[in-house]
Amino acid sequence: MPQVPQTFDALAVRTWCGLALQALGRARAEIDAINVYPVADGDTGTNLYLTVESAVTAVEAVFAGHDAMGAGGGGSDAASAGPGRPTLADAVQAMAHGALIGARGNSGTILAQLLRGMAQVLAADSETAHTDGQGLRLALRHAADSAREAVAHPVEGTVLTVASAAADAAAGAGAGTRDEAEGDCGAVARAAYEGACAALAATPGQLAVLRRAGVVDAGGRGLVAVLAALVQTFTGEVPGASETAVHARVADDEAGAGRPDAGECGDGPAADGGPAFEVIYLLEADDAAVGRLRSRLDGLGESLVVVGGDGLWNVHVHVDDAGAAVEAGVEAGRPYRIRITHFAAGDVHTGGAGRPPREPAQRAVVAVVPGEGLAGLYAEAGATTVLARAGEPPVSGELVDAVRRAHAREVVLLPNDAELRHTAAAAAEQARTEGVRVALIPTRSAVQGIAALAVHEPERRFDEDVVAMTSAAGATRYAEVAVAERQSWTMAGICQAGDVLGLIEDDVAVIGSDVTETAEIILDRMLAAGGEMVTLVLGDEAPESIAAHLESRVRESYLAVDTVVYRGGHQGPLLLIGVE
Repeated sequence: MPQVPQTFDALAVRTWCGLALQALGRARAEIDAINVYPVADGDTGTNLYLTVESAVTAVEAVFAGHDAMGAGGGGSDAASAGPGRPTLADAVQAMAHGALIGARGNSGTILAQLLRGMAQVLAADSETAHTDGQGLRLALRHAADSAREAVAHPVEGTVLTVASAAADAAAGAGAGTRDEAEGDCGAVARAAYEGACAALAATPGQLAVLRRAGVVDAGGRGLVAVLAALVQTFTGEVPGASETAVHARVADDEAGAGRPDAGECGDGPAADGGPAFEVIYLLEADDAAVGRLRSRLDGLGESLVVVGGDGLWNVHVHVDDAGAAVEAGVEAGRPYRIRITHFAAGDVHTGGAGRPPREPAQRAVVAVVPGEGLAGLYAEAGATTVLARAGEPPVSGELVDAVRRAHAREVVLLPNDAELRHTAAAAAEQARTEGVRVALIPTRSAVQGIAALAVHEPERRFDEDVVAMTSAAGATRYAEVAVAERQSWTMAGICQAGDVLGLIEDDVAVIGSDVTETAEIILDRMLAAGGEMVTLVLGDEAPESIAAHLESRVRESYLAVDTVVYRGGHQGPLLLIGVE
């Protein structure tokens, strides 16, 4: 009896993403250890994991939104989209978007484009409930081609080579047969996996830096893990290492064959003297502006990868002038979630041969902040920041990554949002398993974090410092002024879309029509209970005159109360208020 064809539907996407995350979690340390190209910074496995974790979060959100919590994988029409269940297009578009906004590093950015390329094929017909092996072949082909196009100067022996080999192998799976194998997603996935394994094993022969180190390409190794999860999705079987004989480290005789002398120069950016900084940011811009940005960044640095589309892009480049790379983004559109990593000798992200690891700092502060302005303020105070955009809260992996970047034995974690407390707790627990002493202060607003950071003294004993910071945060009452997005019931009555809301300690206390007037009412209510210091954090859309008006109000009506004003940038609320 012919085998029933395996199909790729929304549930299969969900299963694949979850299995890929598990696979990368198991392989993360191994992949980090073999990361020598394009920069030996030892974080490719971590970056791939965080990229897929963001994709998983986005897919789960789609299922939660459709109220479909059942688990499953690829299957027949019984698993097709229906009422309350997302379509294949819903799932793959969420996967691609999640990977795009969460992409980390060179390999993570390329993986995000691979997933986006697949989504473009699989979501072409928004009403299609599932696709078969032929659809998967086309998706893998488009993924490999679009990823190669996203890299300014493709290099063979990298994840791009492995992706192309996977697509080539998938194209031949079951081709020309008279049975149903040609339409079997399981057969296509296995062929892609085996083609990728063969290509991965050959990467040391294509890149001298890999051959000298005696390793395969780290990004390609990560893609093999992702494709193994695809095989497991459709077959229920985990491909074994014995099937492919792929190992992270090649045999000594293979590594030594044709190995250059120690004094021979290396390849491209992996060699000493490469660019000093890695710059990554999300960018809102149109296609024409991004075309100009590519040309500008290509002239500034190396390892340029620009992925995305439909107005949202993820930009990755290695440069000596990080400021110029960010300025180029500003000229093209609106960059945010900007991350700059220094590749200098001794930096935490540098693990090149002959460079001793930097000694960890004794203590650091990691904080989640809602706007670029506050990120700069916190960074000036010495904190490592994670930028949270409205509607896109950071996941635990991003916080763990920030703790690693802080590179300290002791870390104080400030979530600055009540909704992030459990996420921060999970990140703290993970960091503790890695040997970092972490204290989580349950700050519920960025102004509480500012108060905690103001009394932070790294020279104090850890417990004493945490107590002082916790006390300062707890003594700071907080409020915000925002605009209602929809009609809703609140503690102050029914609000309509467009109403100005004044919230104290997360509860709506005032519904108004004027921003400045509402802010004054909220401030008066807060100061009625006393206070010594008022902190105002202005969003980009706050009225220009509001800070001066509120400062004047405090000066005239509340003697001995000081006011400090900060620019928060694009932070969500129009105004944040803190009263200590």
